[in-house]
Amino acid sequence: MEAGAKMSQLQILEKIKVGGESLAEEPAAGGSCFPDIGDLTDRLRFTVGDGNIRFDTQRVALVHLSTLTRLRCELLDGLCTSKARGILSRLGWESGTRDAAIAREVRSHCSLKDAFMTGPQLRNLQGAAAVRPVRIEADVTVGDFYGEFIWPESLEVESQLSVYGISDYPVCWIQTAYLSGYTSTFLGRPILYREVECRATGSKLCRAIGKPVEEWLWDDDLQEDLKALQLESFASNFGSGRRVPVLPAVQQRRLNHDLADLPTDVIGQSSSFTGAYHLVKKVAKTDATVLFLGETGVGKEVFARTLHKLSRRQNGPFVAINCAAIPENLVEAELFGVMRGSFTGADVSRPGRFERASGGTLFLDEVSSLTLLAQTKLLRAIQEREFERVGDTITRRSDVRIVAASNVELKDAVAAGTFRVDLQHRLDGFPIRLPPLRERRDDISLLVEHFMRRGLQRHGRTISGFTQRALDALYNYDFPGNIRELENLIERAVILCEDNARIDLVHLFSSGGPTLPASLKVNRTGTLEKEVTEECRCDEGLQATLCGFVDEQIPLEEIEARLLQIAVEKAGGNLAAAARSLGVTRAQLAYRLKRKEA
Repeated sequence: MEAGAKMSQLQILEKIKVGGESLAEEPAAGGSCFPDIGDLTDRLRFTVGDGNIRFDTQRVALVHLSTLTRLRCELLDGLCTSKARGILSRLGWESGTRDAAIAREVRSHCSLKDAFMTGPQLRNLQGAAAVRPVRIEADVTVGDFYGEFIWPESLEVESQLSVYGISDYPVCWIQTAYLSGYTSTFLGRPILYREVECRATGSKLCRAIGKPVEEWLWDDDLQEDLKALQLESFASNFGSGRRVPVLPAVQQRRLNHDLADLPTDVIGQSSSFTGAYHLVKKVAKTDATVLFLGETGVGKEVFARTLHKLSRRQNGPFVAINCAAIPENLVEAELFGVMRGSFTGADVSRPGRFERASGGTLFLDEVSSLTLLAQTKLLRAIQEREFERVGDTITRRSDVRIVAASNVELKDAVAAGTFRVDLQHRLDGFPIRLPPLRERRDDISLLVEHFMRRGLQRHGRTISGFTQRALDALYNYDFPGNIRELENLIERAVILCEDNARIDLVHLFSSGGPTLPASLKVNRTGTLEKEVTEECRCDEGLQATLCGFVDEQIPLEEIEARLLQIAVEKAGGNLAAAARSLGVTRAQLAYRLKRKEA
């Protein structure tokens, strides 16, 4: 197709299929290849009062073009062009992978073509560029792909021309990398886009072509493209023309490659979560004592188990003990074991947790709840790695790694006189603070999906998903019980929701759910308007109706009689059903009807 082709003449060839389903289809004459964008704009929220702008469950921000231009100039002037390009390209790649996950989630019920077109529509909605497809050919079942997109201008072009003027090379690094990250994640195989025309170089528009990495001509320019995205490792696989194995379509939401080895019970992609997990990975291969700090329900034991699985002791035992649940007189026996006959009821000898955890990890949960006497005995065992069973004279040794957890700051407990300072120093060798769920809202959608799937499997239910207001309520709720509370809410909802229905507020919260903050949304004209919930619409409609009755001076008895008649008619004469719709008992309804007839 010629570079100057008109937008209205764009076509998408009908060659993308998955199991007989076309991803792309040729639009009708003069029609658009894009689905209606309303389902995307409906997920954009400007929350009044707390400074949050969110798309779906992701927090976003409005940034001045002059700010992005300054950033680009700082990178170009302070670094070499290659390094500046790499930083900006990796930003685009990350954005593309995130949007691919959103596309799979938001349009999971749509055709594959409509789901794939989410990416270009999101770029338009984000104000980055008006991306339009020229040609898309693919067969996902065998991994074939060819994509060609154009855009008349972009933020990067405008930044380049306003400061540096005409460029010797294409400059839409973020946009091109976005397409690479988006398509690679959506299709489940590495797809590389290269900008072959750019307005910054004097062309009429910008144009990028995407193909599997191994199908590009292997030259220095290609290696620069891969280097910018940190995909140089593909060189050894594709330098000889070898094909990459076809991967299944990407369904997962954990897109950060650093988290690819996460155990299935640890889920997240927010910055606060990845920061904590980064520390876990750093300390996992050592034998350092680790202390997890955080509110109740943040997942301290889950992180402790993750630490054990990533450590050199992963083949050894993981032994957990809840210090708050042990009676004071049994702490020593639980930790170090007992010998037969050492006290009444000790009918057999048994090892304690230290002994059972030898070669592995001992997790001391809620360690701050131990008494001062118990802390003294624990301190010696940690220092010397040796202990004696209750009623025994033999000193035993245990090769064990100590991991502790507390929902209070140990230094505060020391200041209050309830915790030994020397034990605090022993346990506080490598503290890791786990954020509460309200500080990692970007992870809520991942956790909701995980808990829903587990609940469906556990209880044998079939549920089609969540209503938007239910998701909004979950996202805006503060979760004082953190992840544990979220898990309980989802399990409750799975049990209460009818089969093949969607989970709504009534299934999640017995009191109707938290109050949502006032927010604005984008309407079809592109302007912001106050978001009106279904409850608001109902209240406003009822208010208008009642005002109409008053204005027309309709008697109250007549209003009641007509209301009763409508309820009975709608229920087909079933008084019990009519009574339920009016919120009264059958006897009350029958009495009112009889009184009207009298």
